[in-house]
Amino acid sequence: MITLLASHVNELNAHAREAAPAECCGLIGGANEGRARSVYRLPNIAADPLVAYEAAPEELFAAQRQMRARGEEQLAIYHSHPRSGEPAPSSTDVRLAFYPSATYLIIGLGASAPVMRAFRILEREQRWEQVEYEIAGE
Repeated sequence: MITLLASHVNELNAHAREAAPAECCGLIGGANEGRARSVYRLPNIAADPLVAYEAAPEELFAAQRQMRARGEEQLAIYHSHPRSGEPAPSSTDVRLAFYPSATYLIIGLGASAPVMRAFRILEREQRWEQVEYEIAGE
């Protein structure tokens, strides 16, 4: 299970709102026991960022190098679904899930308040399952 701080959730929601109507994307780095430490915002360079996300490779690799330098592991990959109030992985999300050990966080902005859900995406099996996460105090 991944543990986020309230400030991380606020950062993810802010990133999703700032990027809307396009999807945002980024990484969460932290300790191997699942405690998040850092949010790494990444530019979405997808051909159609209104319905998909793709992190810029050079910035993705730079964020992963920075994580290693800080002694962090990649815990989660996040992105937004700006028009969804009930976020769930799309067929494209499942097809492009290249990090099977990562938790995928999706922030939906289609309701009155942002809704974030966590998933494990099993690309080989072309399916996903919702997983739990927790929010800790600062």
